[in-house]
Amino acid sequence: MAVTVETLDKLERKITLTLPASVIQSEVDTRLKRLARTVKMDGFRPGKVPVNVVAQRYGYSVHYEVMNDKVGEAFAQAANEAKLRVAGQPRITEKDQSPEGQLAFDAVFEVYPEIKIGELSGAEVEKVSAEVTDAAIDRTLDILRKQRRTFAQRPQDAAAQDGDRVTVDFEGKIDGEPFQGGKAEDFQFLVGEGQMLKEFEDAVRGMKSGESKTFPLAFPADYHGKDVAGKQADFMVTVKKIEAAHLPEVNEQLAKSLGIPDATVEGLRADIRKNLEREVRFRLLARNKQAVMDALLAKAELDLPKSIVQAEVDRMIEGARADLKQRGVKDADKAPIPEEMFRPQAERRVRLGLVVAELVRTHNLQAKPEQIKAHVDELASSYEKPAEVVRWYYGDNRRLAEVEAMVIENNVTEYVLSQAKVNQKQVAFDELMGNNAG
Repeated sequence: MAVTVETLDKLERKITLTLPASVIQSEVDTRLKRLARTVKMDGFRPGKVPVNVVAQRYGYSVHYEVMNDKVGEAFAQAANEAKLRVAGQPRITEKDQSPEGQLAFDAVFEVYPEIKIGELSGAEVEKVSAEVTDAAIDRTLDILRKQRRTFAQRPQDAAAQDGDRVTVDFEGKIDGEPFQGGKAEDFQFLVGEGQMLKEFEDAVRGMKSGESKTFPLAFPADYHGKDVAGKQADFMVTVKKIEAAHLPEVNEQLAKSLGIPDATVEGLRADIRKNLEREVRFRLLARNKQAVMDALLAKAELDLPKSIVQAEVDRMIEGARADLKQRGVKDADKAPIPEEMFRPQAERRVRLGLVVAELVRTHNLQAKPEQIKAHVDELASSYEKPAEVVRWYYGDNRRLAEVEAMVIENNVTEYVLSQAKVNQKQVAFDELMGNNAG
């Protein structure tokens, strides 16, 4: 087999392949004979269909299969002999003119780029840390108590206040006309917890059972209901029932109801601290990993294989369609999704994947079995039955591959932090968790 390799662009190459026509025909004949022994056709007993009859019906598809197989084998062999690292799938076309007795093909493809990573000692990375405070534990306890609160009806003359559950009837009108979703009966919400727009909560706060009130309400411009967004409405609300919330005390009974093995207040706080510290650890790792990857990309030089970027764009579009379908969007598989929406993110993912792979290869940062096991154990530790979760991970190679990828990223993060100039920064617990303190 004669092989020539041409450079068309930075990463684009072309190989010309030639195959003897006799080799193709011989393989086609062999497959047709094999097919004749098993194919079922009207008028013939199984295994007794003449080869020429089989060829008439299946000849084209068998020839197509053989061409695909033989050209694929020839391309793989040629790329291997030329020591080329092929990126993506080649585009193979048959040439118009071929030497006598030969079939010639052009295979156009991309190769993986050369990756240059600059001195990491010159990179600066901000590494954040955070602590679980007593105040954070107190707030988590408040959330747990609210999840288990009970309600009791207030006296008739009591006014609604923050934390109360109110039952109301309401009707809203815009320019004197009712609108979709603007009316409800026996509607319940908690005052002061942001379940309703501020003007609605402000109007109900202080009202008593049996009272009615009219008030204006301006819908925000970015309100989810597009028909009313940015418009002014007039509402009438009637309070039918007000219930006061009762939060359980922080005591041994609460600890027991939460399934804490050491059913004491100290045991409950210790369990909350352990869970928060685990969450903090994962969030710090994710944030520091992001900073490391940004620094790594800034130090890397490489050309991007267009075919791999396009494959990533296609994968992301498929993911978007699947998400739309899950949300019940009609004809989600036909929804127009512009590729350019995803291209910048796809390019970053491919660039990062190639750079990380190069760093892993050159510095032996592969995931070790004991690292994978430790990571699975940590993921499983937050569940009621960790052993079952561990079995769940080890029972599926794809799930285990995802864990392996996380461990590799962690190894790369640790390596870069060991080489770069690290600026330590302490952040507040609430900032890390994305909460507002108070």
